[in-house]
Amino acid sequence: MKQQLEQIVVTAADLLQNAATAAEIDEIRVKILGKKGELTNILKQVGTLSPEERPLVGQLANEVRSKIENILAERSAIIKKEEIAARLASEKIDVTMPGKAGEIGYKHPLTTVLDEIKEIFLGMGFSVASGPEVEFDYYNFEALNIPPNHPARDTQDTFYITDNILLRTQTSPVQVRTMEQQKPPIRIIAPGRVYRSDAVDATHSPLFHQIEGLVVDKGITMGDLKGTLETFAKRLYGADAVVRFRPHHFPFTEPSAEMDIMCFSCGGEGCRLCKGEGWIEILGCGMVHPKVLENCNIDPEQYSGFAFGLGLERVVMRRYKIDDLRLFFENDLKFFKNIY
Repeated sequence: MKQQLEQIVVTAADLLQNAATAAEIDEIRVKILGKKGELTNILKQVGTLSPEERPLVGQLANEVRSKIENILAERSAIIKKEEIAARLASEKIDVTMPGKAGEIGYKHPLTTVLDEIKEIFLGMGFSVASGPEVEFDYYNFEALNIPPNHPARDTQDTFYITDNILLRTQTSPVQVRTMEQQKPPIRIIAPGRVYRSDAVDATHSPLFHQIEGLVVDKGITMGDLKGTLETFAKRLYGADAVVRFRPHHFPFTEPSAEMDIMCFSCGGEGCRLCKGEGWIEILGCGMVHPKVLENCNIDPEQYSGFAFGLGLERVVMRRYKIDDLRLFFENDLKFFKNIY
């Protein structure tokens, strides 16, 4: 048995000397020191020895196990170093090589045009106002001369959170809040997100953007409204832009109008883009209704004002000849590349 134990050390040393990988080292360890290994099989025979021989063989067995474990550790360390060296050689990086350039993002077309519109109105003395997107029914409807059961509410398709709280359907509540907090003269635009319960398709979305404007002062007339919006259109679309105003109805303005711009594709002759009409509607406007001024504690006998509102997506779609509203929200880089 003593000879068998000494031979196991020799065998283990030979096997480990020829081992080239960590996996082979582990196989040898199991073969010799495992539960069914060679050393274990020899130790099972200790019971056949005399009581005097057992302690001697047991001590020798422990020495043999210790020697084999030391040889395993030494060979494992050598193989690990060799594997690391080989990996470093095969994965060597040339730090002088140029790196891969990351793809640069693009400014969103909605942001691009919104910034242009802001600059136009800031240049005319307007300031930018903002308000909450989760709004009270009062500010979204009642203060704007749209009381309960008013037919105009049926066209809004509103997202109600409670009976009195909703997601704003327009940025007009910002106008009301501004008139409550600031006395005339007032000259603001209110860009922001609005929400309506519309099915998603090429021309509709439950989330879109509006830009509304408000001017309130003494002696404001419809002529001021038309002059302001015509100046805006020429700066946005070019000095040769032609606009027209058509009578319309909005509960919060009186009189009310819609402003069209002559189709820049056909010059008013009629084409597919303008649906044969020669004109494209871009915004609604009008003189602020006296009732709205009263709701904001502004005397309509002393002050008057005008308001307007346009959909940002509609302007951008015409600017870049985009025919599907959903492209704005999918954030496909190919879409932005084609634009810019």
